[in-house]
Amino acid sequence: MNSTAFDEIYAIMEASFPDNEYRTYSGQKGLLSLPRYRLYTERGADNRILAFLAAWEFPELRFVEHLAVNPDIRGGGIGKKLMQDYLVHSDKPVVLEVEPPVNELAARRVGFYERLGFHLNPFDYVQPPLRKGQAELPLLIMTYPRPAAQQEFRRFRDILYSEVYNIPLPGRPR
Repeated sequence: MNSTAFDEIYAIMEASFPDNEYRTYSGQKGLLSLPRYRLYTERGADNRILAFLAAWEFPELRFVEHLAVNPDIRGGGIGKKLMQDYLVHSDKPVVLEVEPPVNELAARRVGFYERLGFHLNPFDYVQPPLRKGQAELPLLIMTYPRPAAQQEFRRFRDILYSEVYNIPLPGRPR
């Protein structure tokens, strides 16, 4: 991926998420060298990036870390199309993190994913800090195509913690 494309993606990320939900510029760019990290984009007629989906591919699951559309054109179905295209090509569970639906925006986001076939799981979960000095972020896990049983949820959480967030798990060397 060229630097201009990454800059377009990062600008959409900055406009779409609070800073505790994405890494610093260098931290985010560093993920591009990891074989399990992928960026999928939707481009306009002028070849500008309109939306992106950032995902991690693991043997047991696929983790959608970010899905965002340029704020100037949200609501036109681009994010839905990008996610549907991703789901159609998945032969394993797809997992993502969402804020608990305690306000209208968070509830709308959960509803968006539910309409795509995701299920909100009731298990406690926190996103580890993505930047130095930040606190853990209480989130919930949504799974596709079905809800996760508690044991499956724990396995998914452990994969995210060890592989995405680099947290050593007890009994597993790093």
